[in-house]
Amino acid sequence: MASTEIQFKSLTPILRIFDVKKAKEFYLDYLEFTLDWQQGDEDSPIYMQVSQGGCILHLSEHHGDCCPGAALNIEVQGIEALHAKLLAKNYKYFRPGLETTPWNTREISVIDGFGNKLNMFERLT
Repeated sequence: MASTEIQFKSLTPILRIFDVKKAKEFYLDYLEFTLDWQQGDEDSPIYMQVSQGGCILHLSEHHGDCCPGAALNIEVQGIEALHAKLLAKNYKYFRPGLETTPWNTREISVIDGFGNKLNMFERLT
């Protein structure tokens, strides 16, 4: 019997949303993710994929998919430029800080309108 190596390939978190317009304002306009695809319509819950570089997120209005209030750690390159870009947008719901942590990272944390927290970090060398 041949041995099969098991490899985990990628992770795509599902985040609960309740308002597609508000989700698009946050993820597409504020964070500048791209809408890759969307399923559903005004008579059914929406499920969509957004991405930015190698980061892929699924956003769902479906009740059984997940609970609001998730927290994600997203590694980024260029954290200071990202911070400056987010502050320049003057987004009325969030003005994140840039923190240097004791574990040797720089971090920005933002929370979408549904309680999901995105911790974006860059490792310091």
